[in-house]
Amino acid sequence: MSLQILNGARIWLCDAQGAALSSGRDATDIIGDTWGTEVAVIALPASRLTDEFFDLRTRLAGEFVQKFVNYGQTLAIVGDISAHIAASTALRDFVTESNRGRHLWFVDDLEALAARL
Repeated sequence: MSLQILNGARIWLCDAQGAALSSGRDATDIIGDTWGTEVAVIALPASRLTDEFFDLRTRLAGEFVQKFVNYGQTLAIVGDISAHIAASTALRDFVTESNRGRHLWFVDDLEALAARL
């Protein structure tokens, strides 16, 4: 994990390599790692999330994201998730609605995240 500045905002960038994230506990662990760093956004590579995250019927996405909301953190899922979106209208709608808010964003890369800030 590393701290980066994008458009003047402090971003906690999670490593692209590592164990798959598959539970609310994993979200809490990430939040704990950033505690006290006063970051604006936690950027998480989409490749670290399991396929179950993108299957909304599992409720994993809701559980995972709710942890960030509860702790007042903004989460950006960074990477290409087009295959998941193509397979699920519900996920497409979830991504669209999330990107309208301030707690969860789906972006293709760090440049898109920087533009969002």
